[in-house]
Amino acid sequence: MSSLCGSRLTFNLVYETEGKDIFFMQKSNYGQRSNFGRSSFGGQGGNQNRNFKSFSKPKARFGGGSSIHFSKFICKAEPISESLPYMPENKFEDFNIAQALKANIIKKGYIDPTPIQDSAIPFILQGRDVIGIANTGTGKTAAFLIPLLNKIISNPREKVLIMVPTRELAIQINQEFFEFSRNMKIFSVCCVGGVSTYNQISSLRRNHNIVIGTPGRLKDLVNRKVINIASFSTIVLDEADRMLDMGFVNDMRLIMQSMPKSRQTLFFMATVTRELDKLIKEFQTNPQEVKVKTRETSKNVDQNIVRVGSGQDKLDSLHNLLIQKEFSKVLIFGRTKHGVERLCQTLVKKGFKAESIHGDKPQGKRQSALRMFRENQSQILVATDVAARGLDIPNVSHVINYDVPENYEDYVHRIGRTGRGNQVGIALTFIS
Repeated sequence: MSSLCGSRLTFNLVYETEGKDIFFMQKSNYGQRSNFGRSSFGGQGGNQNRNFKSFSKPKARFGGGSSIHFSKFICKAEPISESLPYMPENKFEDFNIAQALKANIIKKGYIDPTPIQDSAIPFILQGRDVIGIANTGTGKTAAFLIPLLNKIISNPREKVLIMVPTRELAIQINQEFFEFSRNMKIFSVCCVGGVSTYNQISSLRRNHNIVIGTPGRLKDLVNRKVINIASFSTIVLDEADRMLDMGFVNDMRLIMQSMPKSRQTLFFMATVTRELDKLIKEFQTNPQEVKVKTRETSKNVDQNIVRVGSGQDKLDSLHNLLIQKEFSKVLIFGRTKHGVERLCQTLVKKGFKAESIHGDKPQGKRQSALRMFRENQSQILVATDVAARGLDIPNVSHVINYDVPENYEDYVHRIGRTGRGNQVGIALTFIS
């Protein structure tokens, strides 16, 4: 079935009222209907139907005076077809890598490489520059960590720089590094904001082969002359498209310009933009493109809106969604740091197990909140867009856009936190 997202003619929204309970449903020209949940919007009693036959208005307003038509937030998930399991060309045991590394791969429970690992690892082992295009959650961290660890085993003086857009992703990659490098006496330093610079400087002065960090903190440490970029002969730019979106292009360029010309440069991303293509041409030599991007994550997600009318309470509407048992693991996005923290505290007062992550929260507390959400110790994570990319959080049942995102690309990345792999997720966007 082809995607039906964003069509003005395809969908009618039907709000079926039973007392004060409203079932919000989606109906297509194919006669398909799907329940998305149940909420109380303070509507009038009685059996009333509201039929919205066109999407001429309203539009969701957001920063900069631009708008996204709310039909863009409504889309039926495509059926997930049965497919044959991926048959890799290589096996981990056949890669030309050290036995100690193979042993750690087995300990992690890896059996066969994922498509991005199967395709990228041989080229990285050859020392080639690589452009890796793959969705989040496809195993791309291992696709570069495994061959680069082997590179360090072969040459203990080798130094690798891994640059990523967010603190959470840097810490996630560093944890993967620990597991792959167990008992190898290979050390890394994770350089991110929100934690002590002193401790990072102290670690950088000790023996290490890998530095993993965010552009702002890396630039600061380079300016302090604690990191000598010229000593690194390999660089990985993970989620490179996101770093460009966040305005780090000058930092990325400055760091790569300071590295030796005979370096190995690896770009990993979900999409290649025009500006990213310029960077690739400027800083890579005869790169091998590896593209194993699967179906768009959003096609695994049932998307709909929650319309809050004049005089209705947005928080009450959210509350009546969250008390339903199917809302088992919910990621709620807000636009501002203060708004996210305030909403989280309100939900806790209402008896929900909720945590928050945003830029004003100390890094240790951000990591604790993510851990509790991952391990199902909390039902709800309220976040700014810092959580929208790069993080692999399993089994998120619902994504709720409590605030409309700044742009449609951010919307796609937000809802990509649910509907992972072969699961179907649900995304709901509040519209006033």
